[in-house]
Amino acid sequence: MDLVTPREAAHRLGVSYPTIKQWIYKGILRTRPTAGGHHRIPDVEIERLLAASQPAPTVRGQAENEALVAISGRNKLRGVVEEVRSEGLLSQIRLRLVGTPTLTAVITRDAVDELKLRRGDEAVALVKATEVMVARGARASSAGAPATTPRRSPRRRR
Repeated sequence: MDLVTPREAAHRLGVSYPTIKQWIYKGILRTRPTAGGHHRIPDVEIERLLAASQPAPTVRGQAENEALVAISGRNKLRGVVEEVRSEGLLSQIRLRLVGTPTLTAVITRDAVDELKLRRGDEAVALVKATEVMVARGARASSAGAPATTPRRSPRRRR
């Protein structure tokens, strides 16, 4: 991991040194402290901020759809990889989606390597819900009994 000084980061990001210091103090920019207490900024942080300052992605059209023809899922979210963070067996991927905020997914590091995901790559997130839960508010009962009475399930015939 390459680390740069706040002045170098300011130059690469096209902002002033005081702006970088404010971003550090506000937690917008993550740093690594040196033994002497100075801030050093990882390259991935600079890349993350550069990606955030770029305009929203546009959909290319047919080229993207061709790769997904065989997938039956309807919940396809297209976007651009804004950040890839890998540690141990897992990686965190942040996608900047078309017309919506970012989406963060945690996938295996092997999957990131296999897909060769890098910042700036176009990608599609497929969402599949295997379980849906439904809830409602509890009703107050005067006797302190449960708000709902459990029903017995019908017996199955053999």
